[in-house]
Amino acid sequence: MYALAIKKYLEEHGFEALRPRAVLFDMDGVLYDSMPNHAIAWQESMAQQGLQMTADDAYATEGARGVDTIRLMVKRQLGRVIDEAKAQRMYDVKSRIFHSLPEAPVMPGIRELMQKIKASGLQVGVVTGSGQRPLIQRILKDFGDYVDEAHITTAYDVERGKPNPDPYLMGLQKAGSLAPYEAIVVENAPLGVRAGYAARIFTVAVNTGPLPDEELLMAGANLIFPTIQEFCDHWHGLVPLDLF
Repeated sequence: MYALAIKKYLEEHGFEALRPRAVLFDMDGVLYDSMPNHAIAWQESMAQQGLQMTADDAYATEGARGVDTIRLMVKRQLGRVIDEAKAQRMYDVKSRIFHSLPEAPVMPGIRELMQKIKASGLQVGVVTGSGQRPLIQRILKDFGDYVDEAHITTAYDVERGKPNPDPYLMGLQKAGSLAPYEAIVVENAPLGVRAGYAARIFTVAVNTGPLPDEELLMAGANLIFPTIQEFCDHWHGLVPLDLF
């Protein structure tokens, strides 16, 4: 299964080999089981602004910069164009609601997976559409054995968020100016998968949300797993111990 997926990826992008030196993780729904809280925060904050947002909307737009999601919703539903400063103020309301909710748990299997990645000699990076300082601090607290702040890409590092390739291209740069075939992306949502695909990086989708697998595959996922734990269990099928 893995050999076929890699072969298809290489042929599609014209690369000779997949030589991973880094794994770039999305945050919400990958490092943390946080999407239910985000869905609540989005629905409540948008309702205060006269906007409708469903839980599925929250999952479908996960990974994009929050201000971009808000500007798009305001334009679609209210027919108005708002500037980034106004969108940021609205996003701040969403952030306050999110941080008032119980802390989202670490995703089962993620620390074990990072340990295997580190043992394989690969770097770990995080590429998130969030820019909230408390969340970045939590990443450093929970995963400081595997990733440092220099390898975390946030919404403030790029002008264009997911599904554009910019966040993952920045992740490659922070990992040491790597080529696309020298990394693996781990995502859980269509916009993030599209961003990994657009950056021409081998993209693993872990479907931890309510969307069907087909949406992730259509977005460009090269492989798909139902949980982080299952991906962890199959890590050495994708990156053999003797690869290096």
